[in-house]
Amino acid sequence: MVRRFVEHSTSPFRQPPCLPIFPSLFSLEFFRDPRTVPHDSEGRVARVNRASDMLTQTTVSTAKQQDFDGRGRAVAHLETSPTSPPAPAGPLAPVTVVIVNHNAGQLLVDCLESALTQASEVVLVDNASHPDRFEPLIAGFESHPRLHVIRSAENRGFASGCNLGAELSTQPLLLFLNPDCAIGAGSLARLCAAIQHHPRAGMAGGLLTYPDGVEQGGGRRAVPTPWRSFVRAFGLARLSRRWPKLFNDFHLHRQPLPQVPIPVEAISGACMLVKRDAIDDFGLMDEGYFLHCEDLDLCMRARTHGWQILFVPDAPIVHHKGGCSRERPLFVEWHKHKGMVRFYRKHFRNQYPAGLMELVTLGVWLRFAAVTARMQTALIWQRVRAPRAPAVRTARSTVGQMPLDAAVMPVLVSNRPLTS
Repeated sequence: MVRRFVEHSTSPFRQPPCLPIFPSLFSLEFFRDPRTVPHDSEGRVARVNRASDMLTQTTVSTAKQQDFDGRGRAVAHLETSPTSPPAPAGPLAPVTVVIVNHNAGQLLVDCLESALTQASEVVLVDNASHPDRFEPLIAGFESHPRLHVIRSAENRGFASGCNLGAELSTQPLLLFLNPDCAIGAGSLARLCAAIQHHPRAGMAGGLLTYPDGVEQGGGRRAVPTPWRSFVRAFGLARLSRRWPKLFNDFHLHRQPLPQVPIPVEAISGACMLVKRDAIDDFGLMDEGYFLHCEDLDLCMRARTHGWQILFVPDAPIVHHKGGCSRERPLFVEWHKHKGMVRFYRKHFRNQYPAGLMELVTLGVWLRFAAVTARMQTALIWQRVRAPRAPAVRTARSTVGQMPLDAAVMPVLVSNRPLTS
């Protein structure tokens, strides 16, 4: 039985403080999801017991009406759909694919189809998506005998959703897969072959590509230590030709693509295959990360426990990067930078002087301020450049037929364009 990860036993830490400048610039309530997991007095995620306890707040759909599955874990009842599920393309891999969804839309359909044709089991955890954006899409899949659908009443974050799905899994291998990813034909079998061929390989990731086939950064990478992040942020990676060990970038996608699976320091949580024996050893994802950096944390703990991480170049996965975060980019950036601070303090605070770690924290929040300012500037510029001709023509055409205040005020107080 896999165990949940609460706090790294050798790395206690407090929650990262926010810089004093932010209350004056933004209301932090804007970045806080009201449905996130509560924290205790020490800043750690309040523990929710195992999946059997969480199921009191979720609805699970399976192919048969049953109270427990083969491993004694609680499962609820089926909600059927007459639509025919996709047929497998060949022998099914001994994998449970865990997909955590939040308003992914049509991308989720492609993800499910690619997973159900290759994996023995798929667990879909929906983190409180809008019903209109989830129910019509999932209706055609719920009758599938190898699909379990979990509807969470609140958005507990990506790591928590992955942990819940993993605790309901039954296969010896687990694949954490983003809902904006589609597994290439035969890719899951190649990932399984690679990780089973290497006894000490605990995790494996495939070749993440954009829809046009270009490799993405993050699928194979080194651990972004504070120094490597500094090198990347200030463009010093170009000095790596002369001093490769000092100024190397943590993204490796610009290096030649290897011909065989190779060990790397970290892979992406968008597509992460994990052995059950390994995850029983170093634990599930740290739910202190709401979004982003939980995959790096898992890779760090895997390597600390002596497990190898593989990059499999002949297992392509199409990743529509950002497909699930376009609607709330500022919210995503907030949790990304918050996760970076947590990651650095958790794994590197004993390797760097205290003053330097405070500078690293300051740098992270300054980066967030810069990203936020750039996003807000782009939004304002977009509004300024928006066409206003229809509104002007309509106001002019009606100004002679109404009092001055009635003609002007709709233009001033309404954000909807007037139409003729």
